[in-house]
Amino acid sequence: MRWTIKPKPSEEKVKLLAEALNVEEFVATLLVQRGIETFDQAREFFRPTLADLHNPYLMKDMEKAVERIEKAIERGENILVFGDYDVDGTTAVSLVSAYLKTYYQNVATYIPDRYDEGYGISFQGIDFADDNGFSLIIALDCGIKSVDHVEYAKEKNIDFIICDHHLPGEFLPQAIAVLDPKRDDCTYPYDELCGCGIGFKLIQALGKNRNKTTEDLIPYLDLVATAIAADIVPMTGENRILAYFGLQVINSDPRPGFRALTHQLKKQTLDITDVVFIIAPRINAAGRIKHGNHAVELLTEFDFEQAQQFASEIEAYNSERKDLDKQMTIEALNQIAENKEEKRYTTVVFQENWHKGVIGIVASRLIETYYRPTLVFTKSGDKYAASARSVKGFDVYKALETCSEHLEQFGGHKYAAGMTLLAENYQLFKEAFEKVVEETIHPDMLTPEITIDAEINLTNITPKLTRILKQFEPFGPQNMTPVFLTKNINDTGYVQRLGANEEHLKLFVRQNNSEGMAAIGFGLGNKMELTTNKKPFEAVYCIDENEWNGKTSVQLRLKDIK
Repeated sequence: MRWTIKPKPSEEKVKLLAEALNVEEFVATLLVQRGIETFDQAREFFRPTLADLHNPYLMKDMEKAVERIEKAIERGENILVFGDYDVDGTTAVSLVSAYLKTYYQNVATYIPDRYDEGYGISFQGIDFADDNGFSLIIALDCGIKSVDHVEYAKEKNIDFIICDHHLPGEFLPQAIAVLDPKRDDCTYPYDELCGCGIGFKLIQALGKNRNKTTEDLIPYLDLVATAIAADIVPMTGENRILAYFGLQVINSDPRPGFRALTHQLKKQTLDITDVVFIIAPRINAAGRIKHGNHAVELLTEFDFEQAQQFASEIEAYNSERKDLDKQMTIEALNQIAENKEEKRYTTVVFQENWHKGVIGIVASRLIETYYRPTLVFTKSGDKYAASARSVKGFDVYKALETCSEHLEQFGGHKYAAGMTLLAENYQLFKEAFEKVVEETIHPDMLTPEITIDAEINLTNITPKLTRILKQFEPFGPQNMTPVFLTKNINDTGYVQRLGANEEHLKLFVRQNNSEGMAAIGFGLGNKMELTTNKKPFEAVYCIDENEWNGKTSVQLRLKDIK
């Protein structure tokens, strides 16, 4: 691991903010690092309010979208709410369809089949709409590049409203309305919303049109918070407000589907990490293993007993996903070990019977072992399909663009992408991809980096600090959990390994004459010898609250030691 301490911000800014907020200077440093420099900005950060959400009508084409939906309702048209099969897409479809159905019944949902149709708007989906008398499709979390699909729908007298958050291509689809803050001609003040976030702005505008307030829409925020967490969008601005209130809904009055997924958990209060690691993978498992429709059924069900039935089916899909993921990762690691090649800058593996819905997860697992841009291929029909995952700082999408002559199609973003190619082009592509990565990656990017916010002493960790850090939540990109460095600490003699393979480390540490403090290091079992015999060491960690037997205590969650 590479340890990098963030540059110190301006001392003057830190001093002024510390005085204004009556906090220690290192807390003010954490805030200034996050772009919070004034008392008013700090108040917005620590006290999120729905009143700070922007007017949805500031988004380009919003009036057109609302007008077309209201016209459809007036005429009694059938409306199809269409979205992708991942968490962002299925939550967005659930949100918009459930909202419309509160006052209009001719609404149905459509999630494309991951295997038959692939990502985004499909011709098959448009044919379904045509065959079943739908004249308006609201597409969520997809469609910004679907120029041909929208044209095809037009020929069948089907209108489109597109709600997307991905980067547009050279031309926009000729839809009735295209809601996407990343459009060059859209001046909406915040352009980091996820697909479900755009869906929320649409229902906010529809509500405004019917004299409803944002407060009336709070029950839908559990869906929005889940999408924000799962889609790894910046935890800033509107996203942070929506996630903050959405978490409150998840913890106080969640929809039956969420209650069914979480009611057996021992944890009283779920945070954003629980949403990422407990709720999101289960919703995703439906589209990976069976069909994204199952996720929409769960999230729009209002009868708790029925929701429990759906949740237990999804739990079974998630178990199957875990087994596949485990098995495929072992096979991929064996394949890499067998092909002991010269130093490589990429990991590219292929097996024709690997499950297409799990290859992205396996790519992420391989990066945990071999930290380099990774592609996992499987057979899909008569072609090869792959998921790409990247390392911090390296744009894998750009690398794929450079090798695109060997690809049939590809799409994605900086850290994750998907592609298909013809079998005969696999070897050529593999060599081209290795070459472009070798020529463009900075050597430092091949070592995992831990970014440290500040160096502190253990005596700085007080109940007041823990309370303040709790108010930094919800955490996410651009507002990550603060990471601290403390030097010259030692174990008090209780160090032990935990876990089936003794892969974790449990310690009780102190620095000089400070009070002892519990620490846990997941995956750090192999570093135990650095801590024995009370030898001094350095640690980077987050400050955590540990719930056990109804008691809460502060502990250090170690990220690395040396």
